[in-house]
Amino acid sequence: MNLQNKKITILGAERSGRSAAMLVKKLGGFPFVSDFADEKKIEKSLTILKEAGIQYEAGQHSEKVFDCDLIIISPGVPSVSKVVLQAKEKKIPILGELEFASRFCRGKIIAITGTNGKTTTTSLMDHVINVSGRKSYAAGNIGAAFSEIVLDVKEEEFVSLEVSSFQLDFNENFNAFISMILNITPDHMNRYDHSLDKYAQAKLSIIKHQTSEQFFIKNADDKILSQYSQETNAQVKEFSLTHEVKNGACVSGDKIIYNENGKTLFTCNLNDISLPGEHNRANAMAVIIAANCIGLPQEKIIEGLRSFQGVEHRLEFVKEINGVKYINDSKATNVDSVWYALRSFDEPLFLILGGQDKGNDYEQIKELVEKKVKKIYAIGSSAETVFKYFHAIVKVEIKDSMEACVKAANQETREGDLVLLSPACASFDMFENYEHRGRVFKRAVEDLQK
Repeated sequence: MNLQNKKITILGAERSGRSAAMLVKKLGGFPFVSDFADEKKIEKSLTILKEAGIQYEAGQHSEKVFDCDLIIISPGVPSVSKVVLQAKEKKIPILGELEFASRFCRGKIIAITGTNGKTTTTSLMDHVINVSGRKSYAAGNIGAAFSEIVLDVKEEEFVSLEVSSFQLDFNENFNAFISMILNITPDHMNRYDHSLDKYAQAKLSIIKHQTSEQFFIKNADDKILSQYSQETNAQVKEFSLTHEVKNGACVSGDKIIYNENGKTLFTCNLNDISLPGEHNRANAMAVIIAANCIGLPQEKIIEGLRSFQGVEHRLEFVKEINGVKYINDSKATNVDSVWYALRSFDEPLFLILGGQDKGNDYEQIKELVEKKVKKIYAIGSSAETVFKYFHAIVKVEIKDSMEACVKAANQETREGDLVLLSPACASFDMFENYEHRGRVFKRAVEDLQK
């Protein structure tokens, strides 16, 4: 893909967009970045672009957007937005940032998608490869944007790539050496016209262009995934918590085993997995399969599983104060994530729930809340919705800030209780992103002892 002297428009000025613009410039093209957001909201990104000598506009998508040879679209820009539809009418080629970056990747891509567990699995995959003595870069929807690191990746190296459905919306030819679909549950319904089918098809596009020399790792237990055609040329491997698989990983007694054509080639103990929860066993099995596909030594895989410390904002232990544990699960931006979180603990729970609702159906966690949760602190723009749904089965109190939730929990909890931030919602009503939300929670916990 020759960008020399080509005019490239990038839609979206945040992390993925500005990284794509930098890559275009490095490759000899002329990038122009356009973002509909107000200039003050994206001031940091615009400062970076200005310092790099990259032209941009904010607060509009002007006609200059269409004066180009190619448009690169950031994942935050919906495929049905006016500017995208106009570009299609003008027959301007459009690529997602993910696919654009992949065209310059010399190393092997391990692309990981799913509604839940992407960040943990990507981080674990990256950790296991690096522990083994090989080199991996964690990128995509986690850490650095793919465009930011792609030119650094050597042929013998790997990219552990977290991939969201948004990043796959403009998947024209993207194919990974290994792709994973961890699970599919309803999420981002507001982006996909409240259609589970559209959302699932976006996820499944990750396997569309794979070849017979590549691998597809899938969750054999996932009911929604099993309902969809999974046509692919890739070699298919499965993982299951409930039954034996001929090609892939499964639980056998107190062990996880990896089979190829029914023959066991790898074994580890369940307690070799450092993270709590059944869902993390499933995530670990996906990584074990991938690690075997790329030929990592068994002892190094086990060493990586044992030494992995988890991911910030995903069931992250913050502190224990007066016998009460505080857990930061700010990355739980959908109901399914909260379901897994509630199943991961036996302690009586004080749950912080709410934020920017994405069309949540709380029925899935109703029984677990009734069984495990002593009180809910409802926050954000969905606080009233949370209150109306849960107040008949558990105490619910609406709070106007994260700090207020933490202070109230500190006064009302007893030794042996657990305070869990697992919001089931996006963060943008009160915070910059879920990381910001998690940091505010952790700071509020730390302030309890000041």
